[in-house]
This record gives sequence, structure tokens and C-alpha cells, in this order.
Amino acid sequence: MIRLWHRTVVLCVVVAILPALLPGRVFAGTLPYAPALARCYDAILDARFDAADSEIAQACGPAPPQACELLRATALWWRIQLDPLNTSRDAQFRSKIDAVIGAIEQWTAREPRRADAWFFLGGAYGLRVQFQVLRTERLAAARDGKRIKDALERALALDPNLQDAYFGIGLYHYYADIAPAALKLFRWMLFLPGGDRVEGLREMVRARDRGELLRGEADFQLHLISLWYEQNVDRALALLEDLRGRYPHNPLFLQSIAEIHDVYRHDHASSLDAWRALFDLAEQHRVSLPEMTEARARIGMAAQLDALFETDHAVEQLRVVAESNPTAPYGALPLAQQRLGAAYDRMGLRDQAVASYRAALASAPADDPAGVRTLAREGLRRKPDARTAQAYRLSIEGLRHLQRGALPQAADSLNRAAAITPADLVTKYRQASVLLARGRDTDALAEYERLVAVRPVPPPTILASSSYEAGRLLEASGQRDRAIEMYRRAARVRGAQANTRRAATQAINRLHAPQSSR
Repeated sequence: MIRLWHRTVVLCVVVAILPALLPGRVFAGTLPYAPALARCYDAILDARFDAADSEIAQACGPAPPQACELLRATALWWRIQLDPLNTSRDAQFRSKIDAVIGAIEQWTAREPRRADAWFFLGGAYGLRVQFQVLRTERLAAARDGKRIKDALERALALDPNLQDAYFGIGLYHYYADIAPAALKLFRWMLFLPGGDRVEGLREMVRARDRGELLRGEADFQLHLISLWYEQNVDRALALLEDLRGRYPHNPLFLQSIAEIHDVYRHDHASSLDAWRALFDLAEQHRVSLPEMTEARARIGMAAQLDALFETDHAVEQLRVVAESNPTAPYGALPLAQQRLGAAYDRMGLRDQAVASYRAALASAPADDPAGVRTLAREGLRRKPDARTAQAYRLSIEGLRHLQRGALPQAADSLNRAAAITPADLVTKYRQASVLLARGRDTDALAEYERLVAVRPVPPPTILASSSYEAGRLLEASGQRDRAIEMYRRAARVRGAQANTRRAATQAINRLHAPQSSR
């Protein structure tokens, strides 16, 4: 259901440039209506669509009607992006963008020396390309990609100060260069010009830096390039964080942050933090489409909780989604039911799992874009090992007893789990935590140190927490140097919980501080 966009966009070509819509600060002579368009586009990027409608109505007058209609199509496109598996708005968008392109083509025919007319024509084609890429319409996207480039080059020939036009041209040059060999052959068959990755990036950054109004869309496109093709995950996250700050009502940016932490960094703790932040915003109605966003955030939180060995809490989130019967995002209900089945199976609750798989099959939509039917049928066919599932459930029970302070019950559940799966490092960590809670510091330290040294290494959250707890015990016993070593290990673990890394860093700073300042 929730995809990290659609990697097939590399195809061709070429270039989704909604940004061509946007004027920059040097456009005073060509686009004197730039401030009005800026307010419209900012509202769209912030997913405040009602406000965008109002701003567009006010912008029309000084701004050409064709530009205003393109903004309305842009708002519809962003609605689609917020729930990309839902095709119910597709026909409306196709009709709208085709009409907009037709109107702007007539404008360029009437006034061929109007740079802004060609500029908006490139933007309109770019908007259609983005939609075609999303729906994997490769041939149509390739053809429109060439039209984008031609229109924007015509605009720049008429007015070299149209800096934002360089972004669309840069996107074309970039994608045309990095496309796989098969797609380059496809490009040649369509008589499309070649590309230049380095020059394309330079053009995109130039447009981003010099345009007052392009930065939001530019940052969004550049984060995809950083993520997919430049292998710069840190840069992609930084761009998204900036977008999140500037457009706080748009849930897509924080959602993308959560997905990147999961898919690209395998950092389940950070992903969970991002999903929780998104859930809180939705619950407080501080983002657009709060009901849809809440369902999406619950499903995202559940996936990370399951990855962090807290499947009972994942079940709680998925049950809320299943019981609320959400209509959006598209396919949320069957997806929640299928994942609920998998969670029940992991905990050894086979009857509940079977019921959930069957519910997923019954509720999956006809097109089933998330492949829920295949996953549910596989869940019904494959019965998990009952003993392994029992040990997993006992380990979670032991954790919950520990959190409630019921130490005898915690020890009993964890010992029974360890008897079934003696090599399970998560259970061993929880046993060490019981020893610590009982005041058996020496035994707990020995267990934590074993977990730090064991190979293969434990999951990141377990490794970092074991290192931090070992550091605390070593510090308490006066072994400062060894404590610092353990704290450093904890602080370095990517995928550790943020509070663990923060506490470890604070401990290192404290131990390195001059004696008089402690």
C-alpha cells in the first residue's frame, strides 16, 4: 500500500517538471503576477487545498487564466500523490490536464513571443508526465518529455531570466543520461536528445538556488534523485526535513522520512519515531486528511513494532485500523487484515491469524495493487512452527511482566522462552534486564557484555541498549575507561533508539568533563 514512490520512473525520460510552473525572483518583467502564484503553490505543497482554491481565485486577474487552470490541475495531482494507489481521480485529472495543455498551446500559437506562455506549456506537459510515470505509461511519458524540453528551451530563448525553467531542462538531462541501456535505445527510437548527468544536476541546483518559488518542488524532486540515483540517503532526509518544516500540513513528507529510515537504512527505531510523530499530528488534526493519515501511520507503526519484537503492540495498532474500516488510503483495510494475520501467526495465535487472512481476501479490491490476496493465501497455506511462535509469545509476555514490575513472572516467562529457543538474543537481553531489576548487577553486566561481544551481532536496538546498560554498570563500579568504551559503542549504533544514543552521548560528555565541573 505505502510505496516509496515508483522506481520505474527512471524510465525514460524524463522528467516530471511540475516546477516549471514556478517563477523566480528575476521574473519581474515576464511574470509580474509571481507573488500571487507563489501563494497558490505554497498552499498546494502544504496540502491546504481549500486555501489553494481561494488563492487561485484571487490570482486570476493579474495572472493569465491558463496559469490558474494549471494550478488547479496541480492541486488535483497532489491529491492523487497523497493516495497514489487510488485511481478514482484519474479520469478527472486526465481530462483536466489535457484541457489545460490544449488551452496553453492555443495561447502559444496566438502569442508565440510570450516567454511565460511557453514556460507554462512546459509546466503543463511536466505535470502530465508525472502522472504518466505514476501509472507506468512509458511511451506517453517519453513523448511528453521531449515536449517539455522544447517548450522550456523556447521560453529561455525568449527570456533568459526564466531561471526556474532550468530545473525541468536539468531533470531531462539528468534522467536521459542515467537511463539504462535499454531505455536509451528507446529514447533513440523516439528521436529524443541525449543527456548529461553532471550538467543536469548543475541546472537543477541553479534553478533551485535562484528561484524564489521553485524551492519546494525542486527539493522534493532532488530528494528522489539523491535517494535513488546518487545513493545519498542523508541528503534525501535533509531535504525532506526541510520540506516538512516549511509545509507542515502535508503528511507525505514525514511519511517519506519514515519509509526511508525503514527501507534504506533498516533503522526501525527511527522509522517508528517518524510514524509516531505523524500519528500524533493526525490525531491532533494538524495535517491534511487526518483520518487517512492516522490509518496510514498506524499501519506504519505496526510494521516497525513488529520489526522491533513488540508484535503484541503491532496487533493493537492493526486491530484499530481493521475495526475502523477505513476508506482511505486505498486498500488500507485488507492490508491491515493481512498484516494482522501475519502478526497473530508470529505469536502462535493461528485461529486468529486464519480469520484475519480470510478477512483480507474478502475485502481486497479488484485491482489489489498491494498484492494482499497473494500474501493472505500464502499465510493460509504456510503454518508457522508452533514451538518457535510459543517462545516468541513467552518472550513478549516476559517483557510486559518486567515493565509492570512483576519480576518473578517475567523471569518465569523468559526462562521458558529461552528453553525453547536458547540462541534468541532478544530473550537473552530481556533476561539480563530482569537480573538488573533484581539488583544482581554482576550477573547482569556479564550478560550485557556477552551480548555486545556475540557474533553475529544482535539487532541494533538490543546491541545499543546492552552497550549502554553495561556502561552504566561499569561506571557505577568505578571502571571509567571501560564505561566510556561501552557508551561509545551505544552512541555509534545506527538503528538504536534515539533516547539510547542520546543518553550514551551525554554519559560520554559527563565522563570527559573536568572534575570541577561535575
